[in-house]
Amino acid sequence: MENDKSEHTEKQASIADLLQLVTFNLCNEEFAVDILNIQGINRMVQVTRVPNAPDFVEGIINLRGQVIPIIDLRKRLKMPPKEYDKQTRFIVVEIRTIVIGFIVDSVNEVLRVPRNITEPPPSLIGNINNEFITAIAKLEDRLITLLDLNMILSVDETLSVENVAK
Repeated sequence: MENDKSEHTEKQASIADLLQLVTFNLCNEEFAVDILNIQGINRMVQVTRVPNAPDFVEGIINLRGQVIPIIDLRKRLKMPPKEYDKQTRFIVVEIRTIVIGFIVDSVNEVLRVPRNITEPPPSLIGNINNEFITAIAKLEDRLITLLDLNMILSVDETLSVENVAK
């Protein structure tokens, strides 16, 4: 009986030490976000432009009866623009009670990675602000940058995005 409890505790600890990530591409780089932050992944649809929206906001869409602002993650991260194609997706997340879609080049896979293969980001990664990056996952054949979508927008930017959807 004692042994069963310790095995169960070890399994719980090992599950807690795993990150479940959704990986996606932007500009030939691989990024990931925690799957718990994602409400859905959708194919790109027609976006309605909104006047006077921040430059990284593509516009709004109607998703199952809900108006959702759509943000081009390339623009937000100051990466070169790219035409949308059949691989383009938008990832739906909730940030500070606002549901937002982030456009990405493509979505790759769901990965389970041990926390111990991640490390804090270097002080400067290209032109991406470090406050967006939670860690770098070092897999055998690749590096994946873990983003915190909650930090992608400042509180003021979140409010202006919320106003776009009203």
